[in-house]
Amino acid sequence: QVQLVESGGGLVQAGGSLRLSCAASGRTFSTYRMGWFRQAPGKEREFVAAIWWSASNTFYRDSVKGRFTISRDNAKNTVYLQMNSLKPEDTAIYYCAATSRATIDLRYYDYWGQGTQVTVSS
Repeated sequence: QVQLVESGGGLVQAGGSLRLSCAASGRTFSTYRMGWFRQAPGKEREFVAAIWWSASNTFYRDSVKGRFTISRDNAKNTVYLQMNSLKPEDTAIYYCAATSRATIDLRYYDYWGQGTQVTVSS
């Protein structure tokens, strides 16, 4: 079992930055692949970024490439999402999730946090 708690969301102007954190419980955090997903009002939840064991294996949706960076600190049981050059279309609830599979398909993520709201004003 893994419990995930996100933090770091908030209100920011377009062009600004936020860093989301996801703290995981349990001693097996390092064995899980981690992902960030988001859900805007009236839209389906979508993949944002994922990291396998290290920064050498990271994946991003096209619209955030070059602006967002996912990272993890296994010693702190934490995964991060650094978001720069934010746009109003990035507004959503952001969720972190854990999977034992090599996938970015949210259907195969086993554990989810409660989400943190990110609002980008124009």
